[in-house]
Amino acid sequence: MPDDTTRIQKNRRAQILEAGLDVFSAEGFNGATLDGIARAAGLSKPNLLYYFPSKEAVYVALLNGLLDTWLDPLRALDPAGDPVEEVLGYVRRKLHLARDYPRESRLFAGEILRGAPQLQPELSGTLRRLVDTHARQIGDWMAAGRLATSDPHHLIFSIWALTQHYADFEVQVRAVLGAERDPWAEAEREVQAHFARVLTPTG
Repeated sequence: MPDDTTRIQKNRRAQILEAGLDVFSAEGFNGATLDGIARAAGLSKPNLLYYFPSKEAVYVALLNGLLDTWLDPLRALDPAGDPVEEVLGYVRRKLHLARDYPRESRLFAGEILRGAPQLQPELSGTLRRLVDTHARQIGDWMAAGRLATSDPHHLIFSIWALTQHYADFEVQVRAVLGAERDPWAEAEREVQAHFARVLTPTG
């Protein structure tokens, strides 16, 4: 029985987190309520409170699970690989992450727009160290003439901006392109082509 109880509790927590992701990504932190999360999870509010004492607790649990996923595409940059292909691979992975996890992308963007009250230590710690490490690698490739010269940090920022745009502003993108066009297929082609031009050394 203890194993069954543990399994049921894990499943219930996962159910609540899934519902929380729906509600927070749609309503934002301020618009989300415990009642709304409980309703989306198909649970009573007291049942939800048995697992999470507040909406903040649900929100923090979601963010803590998200950061590693968000950093994985940059971690995969291989210093031994071809520089242009490595950065284009990062662009592709980041775009796929935005495509496959649009709710998580909006949750992350919402946290940043709120001033990152929960993620600030991780942003200035774990994230900064990871970006600095790979920015140095990109800078070394640039210094060796293997990538076009630019500021490595701002290159990474531009990759974030372009790839996440398609998730965070998907409604706008689809409205502008029209129902007959596939924004993700076009983004795969156009974003890759853009960064190939930006990255390839001239002369």
